[in-house]
Amino acid sequence: MSKKYNITIRFYEELNDFLPKNIRKKDIEYSFSGRRSVKDLIEAIGVPHVEIDLILINGESVDFSYVVKDGDRISVYPVFETFAINGVSRLNQSPLRDTKFVLDVHLGKLARRMRLLGLDIDYKKERDDSELADISERENRILLTRDVQLLKRKNISRGIFVRNTDPHKQIVEILDRFDLWSVCNPYERCIKCNQKISAIPFKDNQSFLKEKVPEGVLSWCTEFYICSSCEKVYWKGSHYQKLQTIIEDIMSKKESTRL
Repeated sequence: MSKKYNITIRFYEELNDFLPKNIRKKDIEYSFSGRRSVKDLIEAIGVPHVEIDLILINGESVDFSYVVKDGDRISVYPVFETFAINGVSRLNQSPLRDTKFVLDVHLGKLARRMRLLGLDIDYKKERDDSELADISERENRILLTRDVQLLKRKNISRGIFVRNTDPHKQIVEILDRFDLWSVCNPYERCIKCNQKISAIPFKDNQSFLKEKVPEGVLSWCTEFYICSSCEKVYWKGSHYQKLQTIIEDIMSKKESTRL
């Protein structure tokens, strides 16, 4: 018969989002049988490892491979944004040189908004969990998803569970969590394929533009931009004003999130 272990565990701050309401923000008495790493134990309770930055067991920091012992007291903390915790085993990797993301198939509207702000986003409508995990690992992209089970895959080291369901609130959540407000550069990327866009000289490309742009637009507009990859052409028409309103509304939330 497998040995039975009894431990006490507590999750802090936003990690409680993954727990049933009746055990949030309190010590949890937990029992299990057989040897378990602290990573397996935490994920069995419901919290994905990528959301965790620090684990203390009996006051000492440990990594995910630690084998839980009977009577252990475990404290689990999320990613620290403002506190110095030098000298302990931080479980998240060092910050990426370039912050870039891959989004699951259910976050298309969020992907569009993030690209609109100039963020590097890999998104396609049809991808399974294995492909998303491989892209995240291979390209050092932070995986954004609302699927907790996806974040528990072993080969995912960078990932975030998106709390909000409304796309407009989701983009504010991501900008604030990763402190990306200052790096937003609207209209830098193609909303369709994510590549950089640049100005295209009107006088030297009129024949090309006639094939890409409605005749009515060419009668009044001389300022055009083109995607370096898919050759989608952009101009400041009525749709531009709608996009500008969306951008201004998002950026207006910057100060309110700091209050």
